[in-house]
Amino acid sequence: MTPDLVFQIATNLVLSQWLLMLVAPRWKVTRWLVQSYLIPVVLGVLYICYLFSGGPVDFAAFGTLAGVKNLFQNGGDGVMLAGWIHYLAFDLVAGSVVLRNAQENAIPHGFIVIPLFFCFMLGPVGLLLYWIIRTLKTKSLVGYLAEPNTKS
Repeated sequence: MTPDLVFQIATNLVLSQWLLMLVAPRWKVTRWLVQSYLIPVVLGVLYICYLFSGGPVDFAAFGTLAGVKNLFQNGGDGVMLAGWIHYLAFDLVAGSVVLRNAQENAIPHGFIVIPLFFCFMLGPVGLLLYWIIRTLKTKSLVGYLAEPNTKS
């Protein structure tokens, strides 16, 4: 498969889960995708394939901004595609965590539509927005990994 085709497949695969999380968050298929992390795992396989498609990766390059810039400038389509897949996978994981945590804490879906959108477009911004909403709605600074809020 060409990098362009893999780009289209990966992007459309992720878009399908994002749409389900936005419009059908409690549907059994959506819940299964969110719980299983299937799409991010598939993206992880693609990531490995394309990250190493240009030969060995200079992991020391990750230690400096100039090194990372050089990786993207000289790594070719495979490295650029791997970078895109990396963003797609981790933003989707962030969105899945937001959706699951909101449901566990009985936060109405309408409150998380904007954070989910921002998780999709600007991952950390969406997490920050959700953290603010979650903190206000539950009056708790407890992290995402805490047990669901069981207060009435």
